[in-house]
Amino acid sequence: MLLSDTPGSSTLPPPFSHYPLDGAYDEMFGANSKPHPAYKKLYYRLLEMPLETLQQRQLAADVTLMNQGITFTVYGSSEGTERVWPYDLLPRIITAEEWETIEKGLTQRITALDLFLKDIYHDERILSDGVVPRWLVYSCRHMRREMRGFRVPHDRYITIIGSDLVRLPDGQFAVLEDNLRVPSGVSYMLTNREVMKRVLPSLIDSYGVRPISHYGQVLLNTLQSLAPSGYNKPSVVLLTPGVYNSAYFEHTFLARQMGIELVEGRDLIVHDNVVYMRTTGGLRRVDVIYRRIDDDYLDPLAFNVRSNLGVPGLLNAYRAGNVVLANAIGTGVADDKAIYAYVPAIIRYYLQEEPILPNVETHLLSDESQRRYVLENLDSLVVKAVGESGGYGMLIGPYSTAAQREEFRQRILAEPRNYIAQPTLALSHAPCFTEGQIEPRHVDLRPFILYGDDITIIPGGLTRVALKRGSLVVNSSQGGGSKDTWVLDR
Repeated sequence: MLLSDTPGSSTLPPPFSHYPLDGAYDEMFGANSKPHPAYKKLYYRLLEMPLETLQQRQLAADVTLMNQGITFTVYGSSEGTERVWPYDLLPRIITAEEWETIEKGLTQRITALDLFLKDIYHDERILSDGVVPRWLVYSCRHMRREMRGFRVPHDRYITIIGSDLVRLPDGQFAVLEDNLRVPSGVSYMLTNREVMKRVLPSLIDSYGVRPISHYGQVLLNTLQSLAPSGYNKPSVVLLTPGVYNSAYFEHTFLARQMGIELVEGRDLIVHDNVVYMRTTGGLRRVDVIYRRIDDDYLDPLAFNVRSNLGVPGLLNAYRAGNVVLANAIGTGVADDKAIYAYVPAIIRYYLQEEPILPNVETHLLSDESQRRYVLENLDSLVVKAVGESGGYGMLIGPYSTAAQREEFRQRILAEPRNYIAQPTLALSHAPCFTEGQIEPRHVDLRPFILYGDDITIIPGGLTRVALKRGSLVVNSSQGGGSKDTWVLDR
């Protein structure tokens, strides 16, 4: 997904002596080794601040995160599953002009994807016109035939979205992937900001940084807007798989932020196609469910019969129009990394506009010529499973072994539809305080979009960081961390 830095000397002054600049775009420094205008204030502050002070502030941040129980879960680790959220002290700064482009590009993209989902579950115009292959959509494991012909409330399939952006060597942002099923990470965006206010308050006060603390209220308003008309105060709940889910901290955090009930499947019951929540005062009707459970586990009567996480009869209540789900069942089609390759065409088809934010070049391995090219160049490409997330199911060619490449070769030959390939990109890097010094680390950005009556994009997002030197993956499950993201007022 990205090229790693090679440790080397730097021509920059201390504390940037271990900060080599290479061909990748650097968030702080320009080609002339001078700080970008937006970073000048931070740059000069760091020149004045002893590394010991930074170390103390980083320790204070880590203690704050630990005391507040801000954690994530790593499955299959010999060191234990529960980890304190890895946080980098130095902020990532985005100018107002850059954010305007991001905002317009994501608004365009989400509008088109929502129209795409409505179309494929109803008229199928885009399939009949051959813009997106019909077989590709119907071979997607997230395609839900149960949703064919069903009109979701307000025609809104996508409500909460987290699209991953990367900055290319020329400084342009591009979309790496879209997360439409159960996108996660927004709680860490919010806690990163609160930690920053505690450990470096004078620094953030010296910048005109747009606030993000209103996210919880905007999310609640968005969810309430999905309820059937005539509901003055619809009942909203957050449905979680439970304490063993890797994002359980986020589920509890968001429920608390919105002031709504956090429920598991066993807390809900369907009677006469109406969903009720069990409470100490009896049954209480539920109107909107912010679900953090994949389609497969939502309703054992409709999907996976072995699921103990969902609510029996939920699909029927949904189809009867008595409850709203966010996001809608079946949105995972637009999450598929093979469908991702067609998003520019989807934008042109529905909006008659050119994409504002480009895709990363993507090879579809179901195509014989593209498959042949990828198989011949596995050592220089990144191969991804179309339905995986969290950095799993991925081969990074330049850093793979011959045995790993052979394993993926056999996987591709066995299931070519299940894989895509992309070039290994020199993604941007940003300054990070790590191992007692300031070094560059690769970053991406996950802004969070809410789609109710209007589209709202919270100014910032989750900047994920490949904290290990030479690491290619920013996911926390693979050793990555995050940092606060500042969008400037002007």
